[in-house]
Formats: sequence, C-alpha cells, structure tokens
Amino acid sequence: MTTDLSKLTTPFTFKHGATIKAPIAMSPMVPKSAEADGTIGADALAFYGARSNAAGLLITGAANVNEAGDGFDRGVAISDDKYLPGLTKLAATMKQDGNKALVQLYHGGREAYEAQKHLGHTVAPSAIKFPFLPYTPEAMTEAEIEQTIQDFAAAAHRAIVAGFDGVEIHGANHYLLQQFFSSYSNHRTDKWGGSLEKRMAFPLAVVKAVKDVVAKEAPDDFIVGYRISPDEIHGDTVGYTVDDALKLIDKVADFDLDYIHTSIFTGYGTVPEGHNKSYGELVKDTVAGRAATIIVSSVFTPADAIDALNYGDIVAIAREA
Repeated sequence: MTTDLSKLTTPFTFKHGATIKAPIAMSPMVPKSAEADGTIGADALAFYGARSNAAGLLITGAANVNEAGDGFDRGVAISDDKYLPGLTKLAATMKQDGNKALVQLYHGGREAYEAQKHLGHTVAPSAIKFPFLPYTPEAMTEAEIEQTIQDFAAAAHRAIVAGFDGVEIHGANHYLLQQFFSSYSNHRTDKWGGSLEKRMAFPLAVVKAVKDVVAKEAPDDFIVGYRISPDEIHGDTVGYTVDDALKLIDKVADFDLDYIHTSIFTGYGTVPEGHNKSYGELVKDTVAGRAATIIVSSVFTPADAIDALNYGDIVAIAREA
C-alpha cells in the first residue's frame, strides 16, 4: 500500500505570517561543530549545509547567551557581537534551500560544563550539590538573574541582525530555565522561587524580554518558539509534574508566541501517568490555538511522521534529518 505523503509536503503558516514549505522541523541538536571559541567555521557550515533541505524549519543546537551558560565543547555562541559574522553565514547556509532558520537561545545553568572549566564555577537558581555533578553551582544573585534575562534579549537582537528567521527559547532538558521552574533545583525564597508561580517568574521574564526585542526590531513574521520538557520526574525525585508544566505553558502561550515545542524522549504518542491523553495532546489542548505545537521523538519513517501530526502541528526529527 502506498503511503499518502501529501500531509508532509503541505506548507504550514505560523500565526505571524512565516510559512514553511512542510510541517517538518529539524530538531535542535548539539553536533559540537563550532570552533573551540564558539565561532562558526567550516565544520558548522558543512553540518548545517548538508541538512539545509531536511525540513521546512531548521533549528540550531543550543547557542549560549553568555559565558556562564556555556555547556558544550565546540558549541555555538551568540553571547557577543564578535560572533555575528559567523552567525550571519550560518543563517544564510541554513536558508539556502528556501527553509526557515532559527537559532536556539540557551543557558546551561548548573550544567554549563565549559563555564566550569574556563571560569571555575557555574551558576544556578540554588547552590545544591547534585549527585550527577562533580561540583556545586553557585546560587545566582539578583543582579546575575537580571543580567541573564537581558543576555537572552541581546542574543535575540543578534539573531535578528544575523538574518535568522526566528529564535527558540530553550526551556527544556534540565537547563537554566527548567532549573528555575523545578522545585528540585530551585530552593530560593525570594521572588524567583518557592511557589509554582514564583518558579515560573524567570522563564516568563526571559520570554517577555525576547518578545520585547522582537516587537521593536524584527520583521513582523519573525518566529519565536519555546521548548519545554513536559515534566521532571525521575523515580522519587519530582521537580514538576505535567500538570505544573501545563500551567507554565498556558502562561507562555499568552505572550503571543508562534509555537510551543514539547521535548520528550519516549515517543511522540507517550501518555503521562494519570492521564488519558498524550503529552502532545495535552499541550495542544492547553495552547488552544494561541500557537502552533511541535512534537518529537521516535519518528523514523514517513508513516511515523504522518501519525505524529495527530499529536502536534509540526513534527521534529533529528537523526532522520
């Protein structure tokens, strides 16, 4: 039986007018292809150039917004204007086949391993000794929190200048924004921690700062997305539940974003414990048309991708790209 591929070749238009030629995204990956100093060189251009026609929407791997957030050896940097020449080449390379190119804005928080190596310390919401880390991060000061919010905004400005079609704010995979949202990582008692609402404050402040820059500087169809891990449960360790995450997603969607990207590793149709709908369906119900949704994980064939479109508006692929 022949699979009808028309769903995979139908253009998709985001709410602010950007159109991609297919509802397929290339997931943000960290190929460690940048130069040692975070600049874009031949390796990064070759990696993304070889995949420039793999999807309608291409998203770079984590690009650190400041030195304290640097988590990957040979990771992309967007923390200073000196990176703009290479980032401009990268945007052009990713867009060379008529696709939309996004850069993912990221801070590693406690998991900024390169910052630990080069600066001698990392920062996080709280100074907690985690069993999986060989060091204890320092609790961020109020000034460091405010500066980091502005660093995300400055990175969005550089993405606009470099010619990217949008940005994805990385609020998933245990990095800084998720660390602030997680009760496991965030033990603060000030306005940035404690209750669920206070633990939302930092990621929402980052979203607002990025959106403010985009509203002032970017073309009307500039894409802004947010990536989130829909729960943080590891055995008896619970940072937040899917019900908690849906409350944050509801707040994020109020900022008029173009998409919410659900980061899961257990299959696009996975149903969280205690629910009768999948993560993707729960997110889509919560967003309620205010933004598109992207779903990911275990999409290996065209038939998988077509089925995954039942769980999100856009399907993201990584290895298959």
